[in-house]
Amino acid sequence: MSEPETPAPPVPQEAVSEPAPEPVDSTANDAAVDREIARKTRRSLFVGGLAAVAGGGIWEWLRTRRNEDGVPWPLRLALRTDEELSRDYFRPARLARTFGPGDIEELRENGDIGLDEDVSPDWKLVVEGAGQPLTLAMDDLKTLPKVEQITQFKCIEGWSHVWKFGGVRFRDFAQKYAPGATDPNSYVALETPGREYYVGLDWASAMHPQTLICYEMNGEPISEEHGAPLRLAIPLKYGVKNLKRIGKIAFTKTRPADFWAERGYDWYAGF
Repeated sequence: MSEPETPAPPVPQEAVSEPAPEPVDSTANDAAVDREIARKTRRSLFVGGLAAVAGGGIWEWLRTRRNEDGVPWPLRLALRTDEELSRDYFRPARLARTFGPGDIEELRENGDIGLDEDVSPDWKLVVEGAGQPLTLAMDDLKTLPKVEQITQFKCIEGWSHVWKFGGVRFRDFAQKYAPGATDPNSYVALETPGREYYVGLDWASAMHPQTLICYEMNGEPISEEHGAPLRLAIPLKYGVKNLKRIGKIAFTKTRPADFWAERGYDWYAGF
């Protein structure tokens, strides 16, 4: 009988050797990374270049389209679309924010179109388009209830100030001096004496409760540089619509001309 085989003794774990890791070629890895970065950079530049060319082509196409009221018609169409959305959003109950007396800021001069001459001592306000033409004096306006409000004047250039305005509501003015003007689809045109500057308003904006015909600012009679003796204050419109030195107010069935809209700006100019 043969003797059983004696098993080999277990090899201690620490005696088993792992194969040594191969050395890493860091130079090769760096070169691969550089190649990938270069590839992506070239692709980004190519895509960016195509986008720039396409954008430039679109802008050139827009720029060379037929002009309408001072701007290419596609841009004018975009402005009108923005106006339609704004008019749908507009509500008489939507009020501009009002402030307290402590928020009133110093007046700032800006814009003098139509203010070249001194205020005429014979200044009168002409009203047209609602029956017989009228010529009104300041005393006629002051027979209406006086309203004061502290609101923010926003300039289309990007600055704003909180000012106090005193005068009469435009809708009160219209009710008394233009009682025949009631069509909500009509417009209001305002201009300086001599029509150097002029603006147009849609009916809803003109009749908004915060739209004022003002003869005071910050508690004092309006100065010449701010539109004496009478100016418009409409806080839901940018400053370009806040006409200074009103000489004529006309009620019209057709959309009136607007100084800055004829020079490429938005006719509605609301926010």
